[in-house]
Amino acid sequence: MNDPRNTRPILVLGCTGKTGRRVAQRLEARAIAVRIGSRSAEPRFDWNDAATWVPALEGAGAVFISYQPDLAVPGAVEAVRSFAEAAIEAGVGRMVLLSGRGEAEAQRAEQALRETGAEWTIVRASWFAQNFSESFLLDAVRAGDVALPAGTTKEPFIDADDIADVVVAALTEASHIGQIYEVTGPRLLSFADAIGEIAEASGRHIRYQEIRADEYAALLAKHGVPHDYVSLVMYLLTTVLDGRNEVVTDGVRSALGRAPRDFAAYARETAATGVWAAR
Repeated sequence: MNDPRNTRPILVLGCTGKTGRRVAQRLEARAIAVRIGSRSAEPRFDWNDAATWVPALEGAGAVFISYQPDLAVPGAVEAVRSFAEAAIEAGVGRMVLLSGRGEAEAQRAEQALRETGAEWTIVRASWFAQNFSESFLLDAVRAGDVALPAGTTKEPFIDADDIADVVVAALTEASHIGQIYEVTGPRLLSFADAIGEIAEASGRHIRYQEIRADEYAALLAKHGVPHDYVSLVMYLLTTVLDGRNEVVTDGVRSALGRAPRDFAAYARETAATGVWAAR
């Protein structure tokens, strides 16, 4: 179990991503030593090169596991299992896994971690609100024309700041060991609803239109999105977004004792940064 008084660093994988970056910032703000887990760090960490795992783990007291690009991709379950086993062998028993809500593949990765005997916590998250401002939807929002094959299915978008707060608590407090926190925002919104709130917050007209899945895949490919990433996005939009997750959970409150941030608050704060200004 990691103790914030311990000088052993916490290895944070995916430090350049939406969640990992926030986790690292919060740990550093609490004067907890952080080791960056990325291909550009020293020592280097690369999910596709198992030889980099042990040097990154050496001397660490805990690890935040964020698998790139997603636990749904082939080989992810085996990689998580092998990494967790390597971590235990290196003396790192405390692990927090970022997982996907409603994804069978992600839940197999969760089980793989649990079977290693680690002191685990699982944070199972819904769609990130920040996908509209820090990921594949940003350019479309800036252009004022968002087209998706999302239908009328509603999603309780979760703020990445809330996810990071839960992860940090899990990494630093023993009470979270053995817990699965399914974290969502406080309200269900369709993608059209979400775009409407972003438009209101940013004072812009942003059109939302529903298109077929094959049309969207072709649109992504036209803009140079790699084939593997296109396949992942299409899986999330057409398979996972089928209504299975149309329910709000109390994971954030269970972990932190407070409510999650509402999407409208995220939209107002993000709009104020100017990131959605027309390009």
